Amino acid sequence: MANKSATAKRGEPATRAPAKAARKPTPVPRVGTSAEDAKFDRLVYERVRLGIMSALAVNERLSFNELKSLFDVSDGNLSAHARKLEEAGYLECLKSFEGRRPKSEYRITPAGRKALERYLEHIEAVIKATRRT
Repeated sequence: MANKSATAKRGEPATRAPAKAARKPTPVPRVGTSAEDAKFDRLVYERVRLGIMSALAVNERLSFNELKSLFDVSDGNLSAHARKLEEAGYLECLKSFEGRRPKSEYRITPAGRKALERYLEHIEAVIKATRRT
């Protein structure tokens, strides 16, 4: 015996509920669509990397230990994130010695500042679009 809708009476064909009109999603504005922008989004978007970039945007230089304490991450975790940003040209690492101890300091490059600005513009556009709906 065929399954019948819970609303169908015995002996009557099952009826379907009227389909609801599909609501079209509001498009999210895109700031840049080049391959460079797509790469930048993934690179800067990650929490620790965004934190590093933001902290360096408002501080001329920060040491490895200062960054580590700001984000409560392990040495290896911070090192990996900083290296990715450095490889992209967004950070510059300055190595020196303080007494006999090695010291790594980081600063944001002009390319890094530009990437952070693009990221912030994109986020602002998304927020504005979300508030309009």
